[in-house]
Amino acid sequence: MLDHIRRLLLPPAFCAGDSDSHSRYADLFNKLDINKDGKVDIIELQEGLRSMGMATGAEEKIVAAGDTNKDGHLDFGEFMKYLEEHEKKMKIAFTSLDKNKDGKIEASEITNSLKALGIKISSDHATKILQSMDADGTLTVDWNEWRDHFLFNPADNIQEIIRYWKHSTVLDIGDSLTIPDEFTEEEKKTGQWWRQLLAGGMAGAVSRTGTAPLDRLKVMMQVHGSKGNSNMMAGLKQMIKEGGVRSLWRGNGVNVIKIAPETAMKFYAYEHYKKMFTSESGKLGTAERFVAGSMAGATAQTSIYPMEVMKTRLAVGKTGQYNGMFDCAKKILKKEGVRAFYKGYIPNILGIIPYAGIDLAIYETLKNHWLQTYATESANPGVLVLLGCGTVSSTCGQLASYPLALIRTRMQAQASIEGAPQLSMGGLFRYIVAKEGFLGLYRGIAPNFLKVLPAVSISYVVYEKMKIRLGI
Repeated sequence: MLDHIRRLLLPPAFCAGDSDSHSRYADLFNKLDINKDGKVDIIELQEGLRSMGMATGAEEKIVAAGDTNKDGHLDFGEFMKYLEEHEKKMKIAFTSLDKNKDGKIEASEITNSLKALGIKISSDHATKILQSMDADGTLTVDWNEWRDHFLFNPADNIQEIIRYWKHSTVLDIGDSLTIPDEFTEEEKKTGQWWRQLLAGGMAGAVSRTGTAPLDRLKVMMQVHGSKGNSNMMAGLKQMIKEGGVRSLWRGNGVNVIKIAPETAMKFYAYEHYKKMFTSESGKLGTAERFVAGSMAGATAQTSIYPMEVMKTRLAVGKTGQYNGMFDCAKKILKKEGVRAFYKGYIPNILGIIPYAGIDLAIYETLKNHWLQTYATESANPGVLVLLGCGTVSSTCGQLASYPLALIRTRMQAQASIEGAPQLSMGGLFRYIVAKEGFLGLYRGIAPNFLKVLPAVSISYVVYEKMKIRLGI
């Protein structure tokens, strides 16, 4: 397919190595300029690439990167400059993989290059990745094949290409304790890391705000148990009746504010723990990554845990009980003391282990299965596939850790509920099972799962838009 596209789009002189890029770009630009107005917009780029079998889903990002005068279009000059710069970066990536400098990339070179970056793949997997770019069936990839495969893919260095195959955990759906992804040295030096964290933080803030009513409903069902109405619609109506529509977002402000310090602490701690567990070879295995990630999650949770308590108190509080976050903190401190800000801390920390362990194991299994099955068609599973794997793995992790999350929430809120028994973690566990049965430990899980899909969707859209704005 790629060989056919090359012959269709590019003059024979280019395929032979001619340096006359102007005519090559002009030919391609004319094919994409569907309405012949001398400009290519996002819709034209999408339709043109789709008709040629080259659509990547990154057309909006391409236009944003090349549109220097910010008019929403690419004229020929902007189009040519973008492709020239993109090809230079692609050439560097190609050369870095071509270890024996013979002008071709072989499966063993892919395996060894990824191994040097701490990623182990089988020879069969490397062959499938190679075949996805191999247009002439030689089981090697030359520069022309490499260029045509990534011509309209914004990934233009090895780190970005590999990132498509890794777990993207900067997206946040509100309850994630997921192990953070590693930033490359290049990203740290160029400052790309803070842009990714900012984009992820904004995506998390918007997604949490969009799903806040379901989150508050979950908390109310967790705290009130069998005393509350287990019907979700009745629960929502009751919250509106008690405090109006605005009450559905009660506690969301704290939930959004804590994103920044929690994320920053998680990544800072993860970098520190990685150094502790890195082997002599300089590589971090899956087990070490899991331990480092779990400890980073625990550290981040410890640093912001008082805000978790305030979020719960605000969510279950009645109208007028608290006049904002600071008033809530002041009243808790005055009535219950400093220790109240860490109620439920133990079940919260214990919940990290099953959540993170199951999440990582299932994610890696699903991702590897996808790569083994579909790598012949594309070596890039794409963000949506990774989000799908992450959603399933996160859901399974939540199923395993939900009882601990419920007990944590009950412990955070029980002092503010009139007539509620003040029990320890073990006592509360026995009390719930005795009064509500085993299913009582999963009360509120329905609205929790209902918010996953919209939260992931909102996070994805906002994250992609923010990346374009920030030039990631």
